[in-house]
Amino acid sequence: MKPADIVTASVDIVKGPNFVKIAALSLLSLSLIALFYHPPSFIPSVVSSASSSAVGDVTTSISSSISPQPSPPPTTTSSSNSSQRQPPPPWLTVGPRIGIVDETGAMAVDFDTGEFDSSAVEELRNLSDWRDEEKKEENVAIGVRLKYKKYKMCEETKSDYIPCLDNVEEITRLNLSGSVERFERHCPEEGKGLNCLVPMPKGYKRSIPWPRSRDEVLFNNVPHTRLVEDKDGQNWKKKKGDKLIFPGGGSQFIHGPDEYLNQISQMVPDIAFGQRTRVALDIDCGVASFAAFLLQRNVNTLSIAPKDAHENQIQVALERGVPAMAAVFASRRLLYPSQAFDLIHCSRCRIDWIRDDGILLLETNRMLRAGGYFVYKREANLQEQWREMQDLTSRICWELVKKEGDIAVWQKPLNNSCYLNRDAGAQPPLCNSSDAPDNVWYVSLRACITLLPENGYGANVTTWPMRLHYPPDRLQSTIMDASISRKELFKAESKYWNEIIESYVNAFRWKEMNFRNVMDMRAGFGGFAAALHDLQIDCWVMNVVPVSGFNTLPVIYDRGLIGAMHDWCEPFDTYPRTYDLLHAAGLFSVEQKRHKCNISSIMLEMDRILRHGGIVYIRDTVSVMDELQEIAKAMGWEPALRDTGEGQHSIWKILICEKRIP
Repeated sequence: MKPADIVTASVDIVKGPNFVKIAALSLLSLSLIALFYHPPSFIPSVVSSASSSAVGDVTTSISSSISPQPSPPPTTTSSSNSSQRQPPPPWLTVGPRIGIVDETGAMAVDFDTGEFDSSAVEELRNLSDWRDEEKKEENVAIGVRLKYKKYKMCEETKSDYIPCLDNVEEITRLNLSGSVERFERHCPEEGKGLNCLVPMPKGYKRSIPWPRSRDEVLFNNVPHTRLVEDKDGQNWKKKKGDKLIFPGGGSQFIHGPDEYLNQISQMVPDIAFGQRTRVALDIDCGVASFAAFLLQRNVNTLSIAPKDAHENQIQVALERGVPAMAAVFASRRLLYPSQAFDLIHCSRCRIDWIRDDGILLLETNRMLRAGGYFVYKREANLQEQWREMQDLTSRICWELVKKEGDIAVWQKPLNNSCYLNRDAGAQPPLCNSSDAPDNVWYVSLRACITLLPENGYGANVTTWPMRLHYPPDRLQSTIMDASISRKELFKAESKYWNEIIESYVNAFRWKEMNFRNVMDMRAGFGGFAAALHDLQIDCWVMNVVPVSGFNTLPVIYDRGLIGAMHDWCEPFDTYPRTYDLLHAAGLFSVEQKRHKCNISSIMLEMDRILRHGGIVYIRDTVSVMDELQEIAKAMGWEPALRDTGEGQHSIWKILICEKRIP
């Protein structure tokens, strides 16, 4: 064949339909291969490229598991390793199978976390979108900085103001003046929230430190006489000079709180304060003497009461240094998970347990741990109510373990067998299987029996103090990104915060600062609070789990700690001047993404609940620090920006602020 003929034949082949098909198929194959190894930005990347040790995988999993926010993009692998270590195929990123991953992208069951890299685990709190961070850092670099005018002081009438409980306008509009619902949350509308600094009462001074505060507080810090006057004959508290003192007697504890607790222990030794019973709830708590004296028995007791006629009960409890929160049994669930409390106590509390088919006792049943105890001291003259109470408790399968005088102790069953063996049509009914007993934010009460998990989760917690660091079973049922790596995440978070808090104790002399009332505004698994306990800081911690993240609150209670669900776009249900230390790690970089949330409103709320002389530690990204510093200065705080252990080039910084007494 001549050369010219060969050229002519080649041109004919190229023009032919078969060549076109082969070429198109080849191009499509090459495109699919490129997509497989280099997915575009719109395909979510779940796992960072593998590091030289297992700890890199653990760190990446921690960052993605504590929050639903996107993780940073994967680190680019070197060309020498690209053929061996590649991102997993896109189908491995679908669904909840996120956790510890090996080189091939498969879920690993057995692995070693290796040496703990505390600097790498700064990613633990990095919950903001990577691209948003880059934009904000660019804004900072070119000098974009918000300015805030100095905030004015609110009128003196707002010195004890709780925005969502003192919203008179909304309560009036809803015509709630005669109902218990008026004590529930009714937050101000958007734009009508607090925009000033809540003043302190005249003569306010730094609070008396714990443990002296258990027995006496400064009157000018809680200058209310209503409770003193109304309960004068009961010896709850007395005004003596410039102080309020707490004799500990009264109708609740005729011979004092310690004798009362001894009586309960003798009635039911299995209660075992400080071992089996670690977390308790005191309902309608008075001035919280029950909780104050349980603290010395290693029982963490949360005291609750409404802001009613004796409106400063909770304020007095907090001034004493006792865990407390304003809350009311009305039409919504309380802000605590199912099976939260080992023991629930009610002494002469003004609650109608049998109203509306026992709906309030059924809410108590939801919060009481399987096998937990309900201690009830009744009014001696209410015989009919007592009979109705006995009938209701038997129908919800509580066993009357002991009755002595006016004190009765019931125990909740350990499993569902009694519930399932009741007669058909028995009342109250069982809750629907779709009911989520840990959903509590603005959830209505339900007149039904909350079923216990069939796997026994929540019932089989270990005794105190082992339970503080033992990964609880309910860690496995918590809705989060991680799958099999949860226990490792739990342990890693504890070690992470232990190292950080130890550095705070050494560098900032935390043991000399007399912190008593502490709040972790974004608590995760409660590692911050556990570290404070381990390092022997004599305080209690309110562990707040924001609604913007995963609900880890059941895990916190299983550890023997206390906490509450909250939305930081709204004020917290506590009095002004409540906490000595506020800790916020990664909070602002998350909440600022929510359109209804405003950084300045969160900071103003922090100022409202922070005691004068109190300290704020904000650990967050550099993108929010300039604005936070400006707000802090506008509120009159003394801010100081510090580097983390990663050094000055880290995207993380620590803002330390002090709210000084004028």
